[in-house]
Amino acid sequence: MTYDKTTLTSLFEKYIRKLRITPAWDVKLEFVEDPMWPKTGDFKIDCDDRKAALLLNAAAPKQENLEEVIVHELMHIKMYPLDQVTESLIANCFEEGSAASGFAYQQFFTALEQTVEELTKCFLLEYGENKDFSFGRCNQGRSFNELYEGLNNIE
Repeated sequence: MTYDKTTLTSLFEKYIRKLRITPAWDVKLEFVEDPMWPKTGDFKIDCDDRKAALLLNAAAPKQENLEEVIVHELMHIKMYPLDQVTESLIANCFEEGSAASGFAYQQFFTALEQTVEELTKCFLLEYGENKDFSFGRCNQGRSFNELYEGLNNIE
């Protein structure tokens, strides 16, 4: 499915209401026109002023379903308070740069991304216009068999 900026803006406005992000937050959609930008979506946030900007790659998106990307990034805004508490706990419980700190951050960010993506899928299945999930990251990665090439049996 191809998306024009008007459609993407309409989807963005739909989901900031459905996710109850507005009126508590001031959120705007910004299109990134740089074809070298490596992401499909991201956001900038000012938690103190409750403002956020959702950045969407309009030049060379890596995902097929930009509706999914919009919902995913907005879910990050919904999860932001929990994100900040967890990051503060990690920073205060582990020495910066330590293996334990790195492990805690890796586990947290993996769990956060998995949770946000699962919530995104549930939300799209209920409210989405395009219910086809993006498989862009799968296309970039190695196959299951390739991951195990060269490993020896434990016998």
